[in-house]
Amino acid sequence: MVKIRLARVGAKKQPKYRIVVAESTYKRTGRNIETIGHYDPTVNPYLVEINKERYLYWVSVGGQPTVTVRNLFKKLAK
Repeated sequence: MVKIRLARVGAKKQPKYRIVVAESTYKRTGRNIETIGHYDPTVNPYLVEINKERYLYWVSVGGQPTVTVRNLFKKLAK
């Protein structure tokens, strides 16, 4: 099953995340199929960039976004 989820990058106590498409059996920071965006919660207001076309493509072919990614996309789509 393909998941759309966050992969953590960044230094200790400075989290930054990539929004990636990965097989559900892959490790959190391991291999991924495609990187479709990034999320930085350390700045105010937080920074979210998602390639909407690729997100909608992966959802249409059966990709399951995590709850966090789904909420970030909803806030971005407003």
